[in-house]
Amino acid sequence: MDAEIINIGDEILIGQINNTNAQWLAHKLTDLGFDVDGIRVIGDNPKEIKDALQKSKAELVVVTGGLGPTLDDLTKKTIAEFFGDKLVFHPEIEEHIKEMFAKMNYPYTLNNKGQSYIPSKAGILWNKYGTAPGMWIENNGQIFIFLPGVPFEMKSIFTEEVIPRLKDRFKLPFHYRKTITVFGIGESLLADKIKDWEKQLPNDIKLAYLPHPGRIRLRLSSRGFDLEQLKHKISNEIKKLKTYIPDLKISETVEDLVYELHKKLSEKSFNIAFAESCTGGRLVSDLAQIPGASKFLIGGIVAYNTSIKINVLGVPKSIIDKYSVVHEKIAEAMAKNIKKMMNADIGVATTGNAGPTKGDSDAEVGTCIIAIQFFDDIYVQRFLFGQPREKAINRTVSKVYELILKKIDKI
Repeated sequence: MDAEIINIGDEILIGQINNTNAQWLAHKLTDLGFDVDGIRVIGDNPKEIKDALQKSKAELVVVTGGLGPTLDDLTKKTIAEFFGDKLVFHPEIEEHIKEMFAKMNYPYTLNNKGQSYIPSKAGILWNKYGTAPGMWIENNGQIFIFLPGVPFEMKSIFTEEVIPRLKDRFKLPFHYRKTITVFGIGESLLADKIKDWEKQLPNDIKLAYLPHPGRIRLRLSSRGFDLEQLKHKISNEIKKLKTYIPDLKISETVEDLVYELHKKLSEKSFNIAFAESCTGGRLVSDLAQIPGASKFLIGGIVAYNTSIKINVLGVPKSIIDKYSVVHEKIAEAMAKNIKKMMNADIGVATTGNAGPTKGDSDAEVGTCIIAIQFFDDIYVQRFLFGQPREKAINRTVSKVYELILKKIDKI
């Protein structure tokens, strides 16, 4: 079955708020087995509302927004006119609103009474968190669902009122999706490596590339009425995929390597310290935000300025003068010194030109050098992560976690 989402709201059209309702509804409808054919955003005016409803040909149309608490509510009047209907008073809705206001010690006014009027053809979808009820209207083989725009109210009504009705009404297929994350490779290079695997995928399995700096998510999806069979089929294809890229880091459970690194450092009881220049404290911050980091994370120094590299980290000024701050020798000294200063098992350093200007080095913008002192072994490598600045930093952070994990996995 096909579905369409319509979001009413000038605030969305002018970019004042993000359209999170559409994202959430699309995900839920897809999980239920519907094909979401379109998402439309329209303004708060009768003509646009009527035009959108007229153009919607999907079997299920979900509309959010515009259900205000006033007697002259625009959206409900427009909906009633579109379906050749009229608004009628529902005392049970009014009683629900009065009870809610009494619990919160709020005054009940005539404006609130306006919420108790809905089209006569509409079924009530109860809103336990707000005053605006949702509405279910069937017309010429289509189902129209109208929901408040307030996200937590919309989600509650859809979850508790709409989903059970849809499941009772329709026998819908399962839509099973599995996402795996591949780290340390670009989209075009990965596509080239797995092109033969992609060609042999069954026609009923869809593949999507979801790129992000430092990692690529591959989403495999399929539909059917036997969920376990779908899971087994996609699992087999993932096993085949891994044989095409055995040298790459792959995860079926996490989309960001910081969580896997956190787990591994905790398990191995290795402690770690960071000396960060171009990453500006991101490495320490990302790890510290996950509970339990104190078990292995000693700390770090953000040596953004050259003077901090010299006076705090102890990088010899002579090698900075000779090589500049963006050089393998500098990263190596930073990693060795932070490890020694903090008595860590692992010392990590980053230095580079994230951009948009070159700063204290002539190295190409987007250059980053990573150094890892792993017990007695030192690893140093130069990377060119390009622009914009945010991309270069994100890719550097991801690459650091990837390289540390590779070192740990070899033990």
